[in-house]
Amino acid sequence: MSDGTGAATGSGADANADTGTDAGAAPGVGRRVRVVLVDDHRMFRTGVQAEIGRTEVTGVEVVGEAADVDQAVTVITATRPEVVLLDVHLPGGGGVEVLRRCASLLGAPEDPVRFLALSVSDAAEDVIGVIRGGARGYVTKTITGTDLVDSIFRVQEGDAVFSPRLAGFVLDAFASTDAPPVDEDLDRLTQREREVLRLIARGYAYKEIAKQLYISVKTVESHVSAVLRKLQLSNRHELTRWATARRLV
Repeated sequence: MSDGTGAATGSGADANADTGTDAGAAPGVGRRVRVVLVDDHRMFRTGVQAEIGRTEVTGVEVVGEAADVDQAVTVITATRPEVVLLDVHLPGGGGVEVLRRCASLLGAPEDPVRFLALSVSDAAEDVIGVIRGGARGYVTKTITGTDLVDSIFRVQEGDAVFSPRLAGFVLDAFASTDAPPVDEDLDRLTQREREVLRLIARGYAYKEIAKQLYISVKTVESHVSAVLRKLQLSNRHELTRWATARRLV
């Protein structure tokens, strides 16, 4: 499997997904759904493909994949899948940018493309951002293979699907008539820097963050340095207090 924009190849790989248990006799048996995977980590895409892409068992046919925003728009436009599994943090503008550029497919009167966010992040701003952008649901990467297959079919049918507790973020956001206040300090950070910030504030070590985000320890250190510089903080303890005060933890 490559980072290119071609259609996905065979689905019988032996790789294990980070999506939990084997999809087994999934709810998709007897039904079919065409899916595109969008995630900037090839290892994760390979694992998801192996977990859910056994069409004869799950009913899910992975018809393409992409690693960044431009690839995603190209593949989605070319394949017109029924459901897109969309990571929130992507090179080129993130999942929200993919949704913006695919707005005509989202609103198509016949056979609309529906989006299900699949991300390591459980931050309220990430959830609300992609839902406002048009995604039908949001699940985290701790989801099991069987539940992910079920979520894909539910989104295909027009249902809204969320991991536990994430639905509350959406209900709170859409129940409010006031626009959320703009945090100028937070807006200085990239999406990846916010993700690293949140994990640092939760007490994760650099090696743990690197493993969680599929990046190197050196990259984590670079992100932390950038966050400290942008927020004019001196160390991770000040950073933790800053994040806690804004309820980002």
